[in-house]
Amino acid sequence: MRQLKQQRAMETREAILHAAAAVFDELGYAGASINRILERSGTTAGALYFHFGSKESLARAVMQAQSDTIVPLLTSEGLQRLVDITMIWSHQLQTSTLLRAGVRLTTEQSAFGMEDAARPYEEWATIMQECLVTAEERGELQAGVDPRELAELVVETCTGMQLFASAASGRADLPQRAVRMWKLLLPGIAVPALAIRVVIDPERGRAAVYGTLPEASSTA
Repeated sequence: MRQLKQQRAMETREAILHAAAAVFDELGYAGASINRILERSGTTAGALYFHFGSKESLARAVMQAQSDTIVPLLTSEGLQRLVDITMIWSHQLQTSTLLRAGVRLTTEQSAFGMEDAARPYEEWATIMQECLVTAEERGELQAGVDPRELAELVVETCTGMQLFASAASGRADLPQRAVRMWKLLLPGIAVPALAIRVVIDPERGRAAVYGTLPEASSTA
């Protein structure tokens, strides 16, 4: 019985989180109301406040869930893993309401008084740095490439790139922009033998979502 209650509580929390993401994605933080979120989730105010406490806490939870839409789908290691993060990210921004809402809220943090505005970006940089540390250990990076500096550069580039793509095409061409980024970056950061083996393909993002992502030759 206790396990069943826990399962129901988890399902309720997820329902609220995804409903909130849909409303935040459509209306932003300022335009989203608790009533709209409750209507979308089909839950009670008591359940929402039990799991999240406030609209601000709910927005933070949506922001923190960004990596959950990408990291569990990864199968590669090293530099290929970093490239795959961006391939999946560019696909998920077109299809995942949870990721889009998290990204939108990250750019609207001043609306709800985020004390550390850089935290979401730093969390992504840390995830990417871990990929690059592995790449360094595997001899995939050129001498002098600093994993942290490169991770922050990729986060900075992706942040601006998705804003540009959102304005220019509604993100329809974001995967192609991510491919272009890597075609420009890889020759300067990867050892030549590895640079030609890393797979830069938007279809890897789609394949990851549907569980058909193959291992790339660079991860062998």
